[in-house]
Amino acid sequence: MSDNNWVTRQPKLKGESMIWFHGKISREEAEQLLKPWKTGQYLVRDSTHFPGDYTLSVSVSGKVEHYHVIYKDRKLTIDEEGFFDDLAKLVEHYEDDADGLVSNLITPVPKKGYAFKENNVQFHLQNEGWAINRNEIIVGKVLGSGQFGEVKEGEYKSKKVALKAMNESQRNLDPFLAEASIMTQLRHRNLVQLIGVALGNPVYIVLEFMAKGNLLDYLRSRGRAVVTKKQQLDFSKNIAAGMSYLESKKFVHRDLAARNILISEDDTAKVSDFGLAKDDTVMMDSGKIPVKWTAPEAVRKNIYSAKSDVWSFGVLLWELYSFGRVPYPRVPADNVIAYIEEGCRMQSPEDCPEHIYKIMQQCWSFQPENRPTFHRISTQLDSLTPFF
Repeated sequence: MSDNNWVTRQPKLKGESMIWFHGKISREEAEQLLKPWKTGQYLVRDSTHFPGDYTLSVSVSGKVEHYHVIYKDRKLTIDEEGFFDDLAKLVEHYEDDADGLVSNLITPVPKKGYAFKENNVQFHLQNEGWAINRNEIIVGKVLGSGQFGEVKEGEYKSKKVALKAMNESQRNLDPFLAEASIMTQLRHRNLVQLIGVALGNPVYIVLEFMAKGNLLDYLRSRGRAVVTKKQQLDFSKNIAAGMSYLESKKFVHRDLAARNILISEDDTAKVSDFGLAKDDTVMMDSGKIPVKWTAPEAVRKNIYSAKSDVWSFGVLLWELYSFGRVPYPRVPADNVIAYIEEGCRMQSPEDCPEHIYKIMQQCWSFQPENRPTFHRISTQLDSLTPFF
């Protein structure tokens, strides 16, 4: 139920919020800051040779390319074909599309002194136009509970919304608001849309309302008599498309499961719950891990990547085609990793198409590098449409 026409995003105009703008630094300093030169890392600096202009420095395949950003006729341009009102709009364009650059802009290198601490997350949200007037929110019934507190139904500007509320026992807002900060960077039809954040007491993260709840409950409450094979394939394609986008943006979800997929009024599946999401390959502190959904290298070594998300997607597919059964139904959680390391995998759910089970098996390759990318999975699923 995505209706984004009523969401107004204010332009990013304030330099303080542009974490990738480093001001007067040299070409050599820029290249040092961009090390280890991973593809898509970037920063913007004042031009050394052309006062009043800028330089966009982008890493690709172990080197750095520098682009002259020209200020001309009160607009900014790199190629004198696309013109932008300000640096933020220029960066946003090249985040979405390389459009002639060596890579699209993926990971900003933060300017000196910037970190997610104190009020920086709130500052980021306010200065990039995501703070909304809490007086315009009508709070409704409780829908459930999340990592930090309750999730409530609400209304904002005459539209139904979901409200994630900060638990009053949580004193540090930044971990809670980090999810919203991540969502400001992600825009895709198969990701739950952030509408804004209402600061105050309590703090609300305001999200698009997903009328049919989470996928796990959807499957269990409707079952085989209601959920068709076409719906199952459509849900699979929706989720793979959303994850392919996350993969392209170098984000790792880390908690992909049917419980974290939401269903809209028009039966579109969208990935949600970005509370654990991080950029690129990350290490996670030991703690409570959903072992039955988690890749073996993530459980054993706490190393998460897009390929560990792919493993979880295979488990999610198994949930989808078993109509919400708990994975590894006859294996205790404590024994799951040993079971996997012995070469065992879950059997195909009853009536699951062979093509789908093959994708699950590919996702469950023990070596992460042998698993497919989400882009490949999405392409495979798209090709299955004629079979249903």
